[in-house]
Amino acid sequence: MAELAYRFLKLLPRNTLSRAVGAACRIPAPRPVMRAVIRTFARKYGVDAAEAERAIEEYPTFTEFFTRRLKPGARPIAPGELVPVSPVDGTVGEVGDIVEGRLLQAKGKHYTLAELFGGPEAAEDARRFAGGTFVTIYLAPYNYHRIHAPLGGFITGYINVPGTLWPVNGLGVRNVDRLFCVNERLTTSLGTPRGPCAVVAVGAMNVGRIRAVYDDVVTNARRMRALTRKQYDKPIPVEKGAELAIFEMGSTVVVVLGPGVKIAPEVLPGRALKLGERLE
Repeated sequence: MAELAYRFLKLLPRNTLSRAVGAACRIPAPRPVMRAVIRTFARKYGVDAAEAERAIEEYPTFTEFFTRRLKPGARPIAPGELVPVSPVDGTVGEVGDIVEGRLLQAKGKHYTLAELFGGPEAAEDARRFAGGTFVTIYLAPYNYHRIHAPLGGFITGYINVPGTLWPVNGLGVRNVDRLFCVNERLTTSLGTPRGPCAVVAVGAMNVGRIRAVYDDVVTNARRMRALTRKQYDKPIPVEKGAELAIFEMGSTVVVVLGPGVKIAPEVLPGRALKLGERLE
């Protein structure tokens, strides 16, 4: 069954379908209709709507509900300037050391950090993380979908890479080689007191867009044909736990940390994480 589903998905125009889904989710509807849609979604997927900044009745589109902010204090950020935290709510997919520039996608499947960042021209970026660690975190539909800074410091630049849009659930992870390197993605580079840090937001099928909050960057745009890279002459200050980007549907984040950062032993595949929880 999984193999048949994979073959079917391979035939679909996944990027076009994802743009259409995203556009539909941004269309306002009569308030009673939108309220019913959001309540049905929240009930089906177990969304804790009580954490949302606003009541369900106050969201005019599905996208605004999906990308909702949380009430102040709903996600306390673990203290400590040198302590990295989870940038999102989600479930750990894989975690480990970066060995010879490679990261684990799933059992028997690896990919290189340079490929993840953008290919040969990102090789120098990848070398800065030699001896570092990574955590892959999957965001389900019920999760909070804003991405935050694991450490404070400065945003030094970004790389936006066009690509296809495979699902990033178990079906995609098990069947698509180098999945996170072929899907569209946005990497935010940070300079921190613990060294370099990268937060890679990976697009997925039905992810209408990934939007950066620190610059005018939107993924899955029809006009985007080539890798876009920007290094800031004046890096942008960012506090630990501050917003970096927004998923407009569920997907995956790969957190890449430099040498000397060791992921805590309790951060294991299958563990649910909340934004602000310690990674080390």
